[in-house]
Amino acid sequence: MEKSSYEKVVDHMLQQDAFSQWLGIELLEIREGYSRIKMIVRKDMVNGFGIAHGGIAFSLADSAFAFACNNRNNLSVALDTNISFTRAVQVGDVLTAEATEIHNGRSTGVYSIGIFNQKDEQVALFKGTCFRTGKTHI
Repeated sequence: MEKSSYEKVVDHMLQQDAFSQWLGIELLEIREGYSRIKMIVRKDMVNGFGIAHGGIAFSLADSAFAFACNNRNNLSVALDTNISFTRAVQVGDVLTAEATEIHNGRSTGVYSIGIFNQKDEQVALFKGTCFRTGKTHI
């Protein structure tokens, strides 16, 4: 099955994204203005309390945000992001981030990203606003 233009853009982005590769991100679903990705939390991702560093869930959500807001091939960068952590993340947890478009404007976009563990428990909620530059990825 041939990849959609949205999937081709995100594949290109991921090939250039060393940090998302380090996280071990796997693309699950890419549609216009939408992305769903996952990763497994490793031991080298924990903080001094023995739980995953908050930056791990944030980074997963940030990647889902980037893939959702850029997949129309309009280079978009974050203007504002915020996250609320709702549950601790443990080593071995499989995290899934689902980015949903709330607003698609000419120069900005707003996205809601839910982050869930393998038990389908929400561990964080991320919201991001992007600026659309008008430049293309591919």
